[in-house]
Amino acid sequence: HASDIVAPARYRCPMRLLHTSDWHIGRTFHGYSTAAHLRTVLGSLVDIVKEQRVDVVLIAGDVFDSATPAAEYVDLLDEALHAISEAGAKVVVTSGNHDSAARLGFMARSVAKNGIFIATRPEAHATPILISDDHGEVAIYGIPFLEPSLVRHRWPETELRNQAQVMRFAMDNIRADAATRDARTVVLAHCFAAGVAEQQEDQTVGLERDITAGGLDVVPLAVFAGVDYMALGHIHGRATLAPGVRYSGAPLHYSFSEAHKERGGWIVDLDAAGLEKAEWISLPVPRRLTRLTGTIDDLLENPSHTEFEQDWVDATLTDQVRPLDAMRRLQERFPYCAHLQHRPDVVIERTSASYAERIAGKTDLEVVDEFLGHVRNGVTATDAERTLIADVTAASA
Repeated sequence: HASDIVAPARYRCPMRLLHTSDWHIGRTFHGYSTAAHLRTVLGSLVDIVKEQRVDVVLIAGDVFDSATPAAEYVDLLDEALHAISEAGAKVVVTSGNHDSAARLGFMARSVAKNGIFIATRPEAHATPILISDDHGEVAIYGIPFLEPSLVRHRWPETELRNQAQVMRFAMDNIRADAATRDARTVVLAHCFAAGVAEQQEDQTVGLERDITAGGLDVVPLAVFAGVDYMALGHIHGRATLAPGVRYSGAPLHYSFSEAHKERGGWIVDLDAAGLEKAEWISLPVPRRLTRLTGTIDDLLENPSHTEFEQDWVDATLTDQVRPLDAMRRLQERFPYCAHLQHRPDVVIERTSASYAERIAGKTDLEVVDEFLGHVRNGVTATDAERTLIADVTAASA
C-alpha cells in the first residue's frame, strides 16, 4: 500500500518553526498608538507563514504590554492568531512578565482544538505539545514567566529565590520528561540570559521596562543545555547565544534606542537529528526611526531633512537658548516628532565656588549679566538688555 511506503530521510521535509516574541500589543510609542503599525507587521508574519511554509509559530512571552489589555488589543491578538491558523500553521504561545497568565490563558483548551496552544500554567511547564512531521514527533515545552515569589509555594521542597533557580528547576523537569520520549525538543522561555550583553552592545538600554520587584536576574546559558532549540523572549533585539539558543526580539520598534536593530524572526528547521539551521527573516518597518541634531532653524529649513518628514523623529536642539514652542514648530514639518531634547553646543563651565565668592566685588549689572549667561548657557545680556538692567538697578538704589 502507498501509505506503507516510508520516504528516505533525504526526501523528508524538516519541521519549520518561526520564532517570535515580545509583541507587546498595546504599548505606545511616546504617547502614540502602535496598534495600526503592529497590525501591519503581524499581517506580514502571516505572509511569511504562507511563503515559507511554516509549520509552527512560536511567541515567547510578552504578548501584551499590560496585564489588563484593552478590548481592542485582545481583538488584535485574536485576529492575528486566527490569520496564522488559517494560513496553515500551528501556534505556541507563552506568557511573559508583562502578561497576565490567567487572562492570556483564558479558553486555552478551546483554542487548542484549532492548533493554537497557550502555555500559561506554571505546573504544566514540563508537559509538552506534541506535533508530528515526516521525521517523527517534536515536543514543544512552553515555560510561562515564573516569578519566584509567586510560584515557590508550589514546590516548597526546592529553593526558588531567583530566576536562575526557577529556570534551572523548570529545565531539569523538561529534560527529565524529554528523556522518556523519542522526540526532538523545543522550549520557549521569557528571561534575561547570560551572554546577551556581550552579543550586542546596549542590548537592553531603553527596551524593557522593569515591572517586577527586583527585576529579572540573569539565567546562565548552561541552564538551557540538552534541547534542540531554545526560543527566548524578553530582549527586544535579536541575539544568538548559541546555535540553538536565540532571541528573536520584538516585531516592532518601541524605542528610539532600537532604531539600529532589525525587526524580524528566526526561521528554524528541525530535521531528524534536531536543529538543521536557523535563518533570520526580516519584517517591514511601518515608520522609520530617525534622530536629528541641529539648531531649530536648521531642522525646520534644511532641505536635506525632507526625506525624514514622515519618520518618527527624535530631535536634539543645539541652540544656545531653548527655543520657544519648539515641539509644536517641529511637528509642523515632522508630524511624527515624538521626542525632543535640548543640548546646547556650548555648555558653561561649572565651578565649586560659593555664590558669595562668585559675586564678590561685582556691580549689580555684572551680577545680572552673569546670571543671564548661566541660565542661557553662556549667552549674556545684549546691549538693549544692559541698558534696561542699568535703569532698573539705578531706580532701586
